Amino acid sequence: MRATAPTLRPWAARFATPVVHWVALLGLCAAYLQGGLQKAWDIHAAVAETAHFGLSPAMPITVLTIVLELGASLAILTGRGRWLGALLLAFFTLAATFIANRFWNLPQQERFGVTNAFFEHLGLTGGFLLVAWHDLRDRATSAISSSHS
Repeated sequence: MRATAPTLRPWAARFATPVVHWVALLGLCAAYLQGGLQKAWDIHAAVAETAHFGLSPAMPITVLTIVLELGASLAILTGRGRWLGALLLAFFTLAATFIANRFWNLPQQERFGVTNAFFEHLGLTGGFLLVAWHDLRDRATSAISSSHS
């Protein structure tokens, strides 16, 4: 049975609100806000983690990671440079996924959780690409509308 447009309107009016949109963006950014703050609070552990993944020089890369995770998340949540913040986190997530979740290099008995993490991070990457796509589309639509006024 297919829902008709009049049936969906009350649900859309309740759900498609700026508050729900912002909460969805907060959920998408939550791991990056938590990760950036955690790294900032325990910089030595964060540098050790960076070094563990073979990234060098570990301190500058860790500091850039903190700035990226927090700055891009804030750009997304405030709407200022949302598309750029989303693209940066998409790229960061994809790169980190291929660095930290190389399930294909693990013995079979260790692959399950890392494989799931790999594909979950691909989902996050897709979510950030959608945020960037919507923001850029909305900006283009707004620019076209204002040029016709």
